[in-house]
Amino acid sequence: MSENKMDISAHDDRDPNPWLALYLDDSIPINSTTKLALMRDNASRSARYLLPIIQLWSKLCMFFIHVFKFFFPRLINSSKILHRILSWGLKRFVSPDANLLIFRHFHVGTEILQFIAGNIPNVEIVGNPLKPRDFEDIKDDLFLKHDLNLYNFVIRLNSQLMAKKITISPPDKLNLEMISEDQFEHIEFPRKWTNILDLRSAIELFTPFYQLFLTSNDFLRASNSLQLDETIAIYSSQILNTPGHLGLINNKHPMVPQTTYSVAYRLVLHGLAAETLHEVLVKMKHNENRDGVVTPR
Repeated sequence: MSENKMDISAHDDRDPNPWLALYLDDSIPINSTTKLALMRDNASRSARYLLPIIQLWSKLCMFFIHVFKFFFPRLINSSKILHRILSWGLKRFVSPDANLLIFRHFHVGTEILQFIAGNIPNVEIVGNPLKPRDFEDIKDDLFLKHDLNLYNFVIRLNSQLMAKKITISPPDKLNLEMISEDQFEHIEFPRKWTNILDLRSAIELFTPFYQLFLTSNDFLRASNSLQLDETIAIYSSQILNTPGHLGLINNKHPMVPQTTYSVAYRLVLHGLAAETLHEVLVKMKHNENRDGVVTPR
């Protein structure tokens, strides 16, 4: 079966493609464009052959950078240089499917935070929406701002909840105006012969640069922010009154941080959790458009 297609006509009962099975399975809510890109990414030669080598290289680099940062914590510290490297690397070496998954994540994450803020009465949170449209947008500290947004959102939200003695609960009518159904057909990602890296290989490759050019606090915060998936999911489930959505979350227990060496794998799980929650909200918006009103169940 071609690594670029999920085609059932090529199915072989003696050698079934696991990614075709997951692509056809509809048990987990996820955007169709995202799902196709993720399954093709998993089936790529890069994920099969390059990822194990890059993972080993990444862990070794992270160990030595960790030691270096212990003795010289601020000798190398430049978010601007880091994001120029990320922009350059994504544009030249990362596959179109992986780039689509990365770009979509910022849009999806922004809309989820806007959804939570927009469905808690008497709470006003001025955020920093991140919706990159090209590789130039990455240079504006995009990845760092994404991590800062999460923590600042949790701090601002809970400080207002405490000050105003508010409890998160289902609103009378859900506000879904911030949820879009963007399929990302407006962005044309590079398809040169060098654009081969799958999503996890790209993350593993770039993580040591992230560790090197950020302060230890910034890097640890970025790693620990992944476990806020559970926190955001709890807020959303309280608004939607559907605790079953928490079963789709794998990054949990933010008060018990994990080692930074697992950050690449957890980052992919973070992206998947955001996509599944966003698709739930998109489907609810479909129901709203069809029936005229949506109330939390």
